Amino acid sequence: MLTYDLQSLDGERKYYALYQYIKEDIVSGVIPPGDKLPSKRALAAHLGVSTITVEYAYRQLIDEGYIYARERSGYYVCQLQVMVSPPEGRREPLHPLPEEDAPVPEDSHFPYSLWFKTLRHVISEYGQRLVSRSPNQGCAVLRNAIAAYLLRYRGMYAQPEQIIVGSGSEQLYETVVRMLGSDRIYGIESPSYGQIQAVYQGAGAQVEQLPMGAEGIISAALTMSKAQVLHVTPFHSYPSGVTAPAAKRYEYLQWAVQPDRYIVEDDFDSEFFMPGKPLESLYSMDKSGSVIYLNTFSKSLAPSMRMGYMILPPALLPVYNQRAGMYSCSVPVLEQYALAEFINKGYFEQHLNRTRRRNRER
Repeated sequence: MLTYDLQSLDGERKYYALYQYIKEDIVSGVIPPGDKLPSKRALAAHLGVSTITVEYAYRQLIDEGYIYARERSGYYVCQLQVMVSPPEGRREPLHPLPEEDAPVPEDSHFPYSLWFKTLRHVISEYGQRLVSRSPNQGCAVLRNAIAAYLLRYRGMYAQPEQIIVGSGSEQLYETVVRMLGSDRIYGIESPSYGQIQAVYQGAGAQVEQLPMGAEGIISAALTMSKAQVLHVTPFHSYPSGVTAPAAKRYEYLQWAVQPDRYIVEDDFDSEFFMPGKPLESLYSMDKSGSVIYLNTFSKSLAPSMRMGYMILPPALLPVYNQRAGMYSCSVPVLEQYALAEFINKGYFEQHLNRTRRRNRER
């Protein structure tokens, strides 16, 4: 007769513990294939538990294919294809991880009240729509809001259909490789944000590091480069802090005039340019349709806001749809609707203006 200690457990945990005990004995070979298990009543009486507890445990074992019921005969152990060595002992109790110490950054001025007010309104207004599947490129309401914001605040013109929503810069980098191909050479600034190289190489692409000067990538290095895709952060390169002047930006664009070359413009941190509005983006200056624009809300709102977007030149939309358009959008619909509302109500621009004012005062 099977013997297990279940007396210290409450009702619901007893059935699951019994199921685990019997399963481990079956997998380890303690109870061999073909053996008949005790009847529900006999095992319940032996273990001092209810018949319902044994019935639930047996039912779980049947559902998972460890035992089967033979009519008017009882319960028998199935023949498993793979047997493992017996465990040395029962499983240890769970060891919870300590809570991460994640203090709010000192310079964080996230508008909590406005954000949670927006969340409550969106939940009340849209209800069931928020649990639906997001379109692959992102929800139209957010893409429309981003397009209107860029035109109003940045003077950037992009149709909403050109905007792809993703969960942060790293995912968007991967999308670029899927779209343009891992067989290309990707030129990046040296030094640069480490995740850029890590993601490109992780996606199977070859990376060429191009040394930085006082105004951006050194011209000679760019001329000699074998790269077909150039990833630059012209507004604020990290960690060098270089901002590319107009002449360097035009140099980048002239490099991209040759056929089948593209620039990935990573515009991180551009919302906080001082004084006045941000410098004109490469995307806005581009006349050849070769600039892919990327930005996120991680810096402008909060690091936990894993939302970003990229703008594709119209000619690349069919390429995107063919090579990367089948991947699901990884940003929850609730967050997309909330951010769209936050932008449309003017809260996002108010937050940017307040943050820039504090930065000037500092």
